[in-house]
Amino acid sequence: MRSIFLLLLVAVAALGKSRDERDLLLRSKRRWVLSTIDLEEEMDVKYPFKISTMHNDKTEGEEYKFVISGDGVDEQLFTIGAQSGDVFVHRRIDRETKANYHIRFDVVNVKTGQGLDKELAFDVDIKDINDNAPQFTRMKNIASVKENEKEGYLDAFVEAKDADQENTPNSTVVITVEKQTPAEPVIEVHQIDDRLARLRFKGCFDYSEANQYEITVTARDKGKPPLSTSTVIKLSVIDTNSHRPTFKKKKYQAEVLEMMKHNDILRIEVEDKDTPDTDGWRAKYSIISGNEEGIFEIKTDPKTNEGILSVVKEINFKEDTLVNLQIAVENIEPLTICKDNKLITEAKALPLQESINITVKVNDTNDAPVFEKYTDDVYQTEERDPGEVLYKPNVHDIDSPEIRFVLVHDPAKWVSVDEKTGEITTVQRMDRESPHVDENNIYRIVIEAIDNGIPPATSTCTVKIHLRDINDNTPKLINKTKIMCGNKVDKIMLPVKDADGDPFSGPFNFYLKNDETLRKQWKIEPAYGYECGLVSRSTLAYGNYSVTLVIEDKQNLMGEETLVVVMCDCGKGDICRDKIPLSAGFSDAGIGLIFAALLLFLLLLIVFGCWRGKKTLKYIDTDEGNQTLIKYNDEGGGTACMTEPVPLSPTSSVNVTDGLKQGYMQKTEAVPEMMQSVNIYNSVSNTYSSNMYASLRQPRESRRSYEGPSRSLSWNTSRRQTLQQSNSMHRQTLRALSSQVLECHISQKVPTLSECDPSSLDYMPTYYANEGNGSICQSLDQLSLNNQEEDLNFLDNLGPRFKTLGEICQQSKNVQL
Repeated sequence: MRSIFLLLLVAVAALGKSRDERDLLLRSKRRWVLSTIDLEEEMDVKYPFKISTMHNDKTEGEEYKFVISGDGVDEQLFTIGAQSGDVFVHRRIDRETKANYHIRFDVVNVKTGQGLDKELAFDVDIKDINDNAPQFTRMKNIASVKENEKEGYLDAFVEAKDADQENTPNSTVVITVEKQTPAEPVIEVHQIDDRLARLRFKGCFDYSEANQYEITVTARDKGKPPLSTSTVIKLSVIDTNSHRPTFKKKKYQAEVLEMMKHNDILRIEVEDKDTPDTDGWRAKYSIISGNEEGIFEIKTDPKTNEGILSVVKEINFKEDTLVNLQIAVENIEPLTICKDNKLITEAKALPLQESINITVKVNDTNDAPVFEKYTDDVYQTEERDPGEVLYKPNVHDIDSPEIRFVLVHDPAKWVSVDEKTGEITTVQRMDRESPHVDENNIYRIVIEAIDNGIPPATSTCTVKIHLRDINDNTPKLINKTKIMCGNKVDKIMLPVKDADGDPFSGPFNFYLKNDETLRKQWKIEPAYGYECGLVSRSTLAYGNYSVTLVIEDKQNLMGEETLVVVMCDCGKGDICRDKIPLSAGFSDAGIGLIFAALLLFLLLLIVFGCWRGKKTLKYIDTDEGNQTLIKYNDEGGGTACMTEPVPLSPTSSVNVTDGLKQGYMQKTEAVPEMMQSVNIYNSVSNTYSSNMYASLRQPRESRRSYEGPSRSLSWNTSRRQTLQQSNSMHRQTLRALSSQVLECHISQKVPTLSECDPSSLDYMPTYYANEGNGSICQSLDQLSLNNQEEDLNFLDNLGPRFKTLGEICQQSKNVQL
């Protein structure tokens, strides 16, 4: 080495020679280590405190300074004199915060900042002292123990730790019980390791003596001097059964009525010193003797802890008049006692169980009749002739020799009961398939026996009649109507049911009725089983077909069933198309076309109104009194409403009222009988309507369009008067024209009808009535509309659109004028 660093450790004179161990320096070639110096103990040392001096022989003749770096330097814990090289510590050092400091020393040229020699480093180790007391890091300082707990560990523990250097006496912790209140039983600490300890006890607890304990636990280290910390654990004692219940009274008496059940005939009181509403306080009663037949029962009232004595089985006065019961009581929880700091649990060492005597007096009452069997079974075949005795009960009554019987339950009204003997006799045939018979083929009858005591006593008996099946039901189709989709299938399956049970039911044999036409159209395949298949032999026209089937069960009992087959064209599923509801939908494009058409129509209407100029809009009403029937379809038979025929002379005239108010027909001698029928009107109207329908249809539809609910024309008063005048003139003209045309056609048709053979007509003509007398049937004239009676005030205000249209047309009219 070109230079040598010299580190001198200067001891402070004030510390005395007893501190020589703190001045020990360990020199090495590259590193100086400061031996352990306990700075924390120097309570009287003034800070800053010099701990060493730096010296380097290369400083001679140089402008130099000493510098220091490393742990604690930036925090101003350690500093060095720039020229003297003295190293100082400025405050106490806590080993538990940092136990070792690594410091570097250097000497540099003041002008150039370059180091004059190599760097020197050393470590400062801080020596531990016992300056930290143990601390409880984890504990359960509130615990509980049952009074009847056997000696051993408690549910309480503590954990302590010392922050001083590990594995030294300063950090070794000992945990002990400093004191406890009360002193018994003895509670001590069992230390599991150097940190964790658990409490345990020797002896037993007595809740009546003490139910709260305070235990002071101390954690102490082994340093010099030792340091310690204490805590208090609170222990609660839970009461258990340590006292037997005792009866408040030693003897009880009670009275009951014979042959009757009674609840709460007597209440028995006890007292218990244990905590209420615990299993150690709740009483449990028992009957020690006197209840060999199970007549009595005793339960505990959960609220009052009383014993409730009840009669659960009838007592016969003739057999028992006085009953002596012995009742005992104990707690639900077993009894334990702490005696002489020892827990006693053995029964022989515990106090004896208390008991009392109860005398129950039985009072005589009217006993009810007693059936030998309260439920009995009878086996009977269904459909037997009425009058058969099914059952006779055996009844006896000790108190009352006279007994009468009443039928209580007979839902099907199949039987009667003899009032004196109780015999059950059938009055109707019994049907196994009745809804009153259950799934096990049992029909239940209930009879009641009533004695003549005061008050009368009753008892009931249930008779179960087991009905045997016979073959009394023919097989039936489950569905009497079936749909056959002609465009899909030629076969349908027909399920069958039989109300009888096996062996009087299926599988079945199926046949078609002996009908040649039926056999040509249909066949059965398969013809055996629980259902058959009906197959059409050829393509049949759509419509309804009646098919008679013969069905035979296993016992050859046959029955005929008529099936209605609906032959039709089907869509999805087995639904005829004519039964599928129609539906329609519009796309967005379709809706747009509709609106475009409406706008175009409105535009044409406006142009047409302006073009007419001076022309006045006329309103034509064709629905006047002289109506003309329009042939919508062929008439099918006329009405059944008839009156007495009226004889007609050749010169007489008849007013036909069924839609023709003023049509006159001259009666001829050749057809006296045909003129009695209003069907002349049919012949005339069919011809006339074909000529007049085309001319009258458009005005009729025009008029109805004006009467629709959407009346949106706007007309002034003068236009309405013009329409009314035009309408009246048109009606008069049409009425005259209609009368002339009708008269012409009637005169042409009458001679041809007189030459017809009445047998060639579909039905004979029938005279209904003349107009003068009226008809009992409602006339179609009531459907006629009279325009003269209508109020046309609605035309004054039909909305702003038509008002604008009227103003445009009026302007056009004024321009032309």
